[in-house]
Amino acid sequence: MEAKQREPPVRRLRRVRCESTASVPQFTNSPTMIVMVGLPARGKTYISKKLTRYLNWIGVTTKVFNVGQYRRDATRSYNSFEFFRPDNAEAMKIRRACAVTALKDVCDYFNRELGQVVVFDATNTTSERREVILGFAKENGYKVFFVESICDDPEIIAENIKQVKLSSPDYVDCDKEEAVADFLKRIECYKLTYVPLDDNKDRNLSYIKIFNVGSRYLVNRVQDHIQSRIVYYLMNIHVTPRSIYLCRHGESELNLVGRIGGDSGLSPRGAKFASALGVYMRGQCISDLKVWTSHMKRTIQTAEALGVQYEQWKALNEIDAGVCEDMTYEEIQENYPEEFALRDQDKYRYRYPKGESYEDLVQRLEPVIMELERQENVLVICHQAVMRCLLAYFLDKSANELPYLKCPLHTVLKLTPVAYGCKVESVFLHIEAVNTHRDKPENVDVDRDPAEALETVPDHI
Repeated sequence: MEAKQREPPVRRLRRVRCESTASVPQFTNSPTMIVMVGLPARGKTYISKKLTRYLNWIGVTTKVFNVGQYRRDATRSYNSFEFFRPDNAEAMKIRRACAVTALKDVCDYFNRELGQVVVFDATNTTSERREVILGFAKENGYKVFFVESICDDPEIIAENIKQVKLSSPDYVDCDKEEAVADFLKRIECYKLTYVPLDDNKDRNLSYIKIFNVGSRYLVNRVQDHIQSRIVYYLMNIHVTPRSIYLCRHGESELNLVGRIGGDSGLSPRGAKFASALGVYMRGQCISDLKVWTSHMKRTIQTAEALGVQYEQWKALNEIDAGVCEDMTYEEIQENYPEEFALRDQDKYRYRYPKGESYEDLVQRLEPVIMELERQENVLVICHQAVMRCLLAYFLDKSANELPYLKCPLHTVLKLTPVAYGCKVESVFLHIEAVNTHRDKPENVDVDRDPAEALETVPDHI
């Protein structure tokens, strides 16, 4: 294959790193509190964790504050639903104190850790509690967005209790039937004082109501860009059981010689993997499987071996290496030694000259994540950097971890969403391939010896 003409090396001024300018929402004076509302077993913690994972993935620093954990830390043991009775004065005092402590920690998070968003995960079922939160937010200059989960479907509630609540620290070593009975009584305690957000009385508040796990939504007074993104995300997630399959294309001709990027076709071993992938996916017996590829030849050739329809996404194209496309790591070190070192210093934010950064790639892939949340069973055939970004979202990996996630060729990752996370099964399809993973070298200084710069480069022909 004829490589693209490379630009001559350019002498650059020494910098700490190449700053990325991806379109990440930034906050100056108005951090945001996302306040959950709803009875127990309505999926509030599920929503809290999922929303936090999404916001952190797109670069909005977010943390969950679960008031139930504060209560567990304060009481050290759980006796019964009696603790949640509204006429239990001593318990009510403890619960109010826990909420106040959590709010103080929210303030510390915004001020000391420079957080941008918090998710205040609690029932917040009374007007009085919500007024306390609103007063606290107003005093500190925070925006507030309520997320109320309303569910009256007994099957959904029962399934949530079964899947999540029985594994709660409150019910360790408890008989399951007794635990269910106690939790149902706890819900009844909350119902006695539950006042939902009112479409008239609360019309000046910003909120979204989610009915029966997404069968209907009601949105009121979205204030800004970040709240708009939150609404869009929450309206796309679902809890239908499904699996997402992620894999890279089969080994390519450029993989064999250690060149990055490009648009080469599959090697003979890559073609064998494509066939093996077809056999594996047929063995999964999924009637409604969707297959997505990038616009690059190597992913399309991999998908064609499956003998099914597939959809091409330009957003799934590999990270653009700019002037370094089609080069080996050795050639990049020789021609652009400073750029090579700068990328090692901050691989997530570093942008190739005339190319992209991982941070850029995350922003490019956001529509893919949204569609993956909407869909059921999907096979995504993509590229190393792209797969790392998608995997980081599902596994809640940080920006520092993301660029070094291992995504070997000829291996399928089967992701199955579970209560508060994602179960991962790694399946190697027994077709050998070159290793393309490069760990971060210990010495990342611009003036390092070339041998140190190349010490973690994988072997190639």
